Amino acid sequence: MIRSLTACLLVLLAGCTPEPRVFTADSFPAELSAWGLVTVNGNKLTLHESTTAYDLSTPLFTDYAHKLRTLWTPAGTQGEVDAAGIFHLPVGSVISKTFYYPRRGAELVHTADTATHFHPDGLDLEHVYLLETRLLVHLEDGWHGLPYVWNEDQTEATLEITGAVMPVAVSGLGEFNYVVPDFNQCQGCHVTDLKAESMQPIGLKARHVAKSYSHLHQTPDQLTYLAERHDLLVSDGDYEVIAAADNESLDLERRARGYLDINCGHCHSPTGAADTSGMLLNIEESEAVKLGRCKPPIAAGQGTGGHLYGIDPGNSTESILVFRMQSLDPGAMMPELGRSLVHTEGVELISAWIDGMTGTCDGSAADPQTFASKSS
Repeated sequence: MIRSLTACLLVLLAGCTPEPRVFTADSFPAELSAWGLVTVNGNKLTLHESTTAYDLSTPLFTDYAHKLRTLWTPAGTQGEVDAAGIFHLPVGSVISKTFYYPRRGAELVHTADTATHFHPDGLDLEHVYLLETRLLVHLEDGWHGLPYVWNEDQTEATLEITGAVMPVAVSGLGEFNYVVPDFNQCQGCHVTDLKAESMQPIGLKARHVAKSYSHLHQTPDQLTYLAERHDLLVSDGDYEVIAAADNESLDLERRARGYLDINCGHCHSPTGAADTSGMLLNIEESEAVKLGRCKPPIAAGQGTGGHLYGIDPGNSTESILVFRMQSLDPGAMMPELGRSLVHTEGVELISAWIDGMTGTCDGSAADPQTFASKSS
């Protein structure tokens, strides 16, 4: 019923839009509209009726840009969500993520409120300014990442394999360079298993999307809704559902661990690019020292800020983790890609988590050896 209502709205408001299609790696189109997934119609960025918008409990930080995430799968195909909560989507599937800032007239503004921007009929371009749309396309040889950059007229986005640097001025944030990653940088984040050497989705996992479905202003379970829309077989799972980082009524440790998982865990994991650091920030990790507690850095240098431990319990200002989150030095900042600004709220969350820890790193007090990976 929900799908049919959404389809009716989209057909009525979108008018004549191209049907979604999948291209081969040697024929990726120069224009985003050729994919048929999202299309500008008048003052709306509309979704094709077979494209589903979704969101995450805690999104990855990208200079406070807002994001419209969508999933499309070819008709007649079937996928699955396994017991670990990993999506196995059929060949031909496309995940999109459109980045934008709210605006008042010509002025871009910073706001945490996303509820007023998206409706079942799409994004209202009178109130948002589109920056880029990134696609993850599943072909026979694996996933491919494609960055499309929107023009000033907000009528089309073009493929920019080499990425882009976009000077922007956002009220409440100031002037800065918004960076669109190039093809290699897309791979740097999305190759979450170095041995497999293949790109994978980061946010589209059950632990991030198992939440109420907010895009229709109703409350069906989002994972169930995605499964019904895209014929996904969902196995009973044993994984922790990520807590919303901004929900202060939830457990502080769960919120902090969830924030680190989405922002850092794809690299800082046993299979990721940062595994050599010895600091593992994925949600499955429970060993305290691997999460950084009283852990000296593998290599000293500017990335430590002169601090001794990844996490110094009770002392966030002396913790390398917080130092790197606050840094804008390319040789020290973490994450290395995807931001030109400091995520103040993220720093505050992780700092509060560390400041609430007991024990010391000099052995004068008992230190816990584990963090709970699954909190009640």
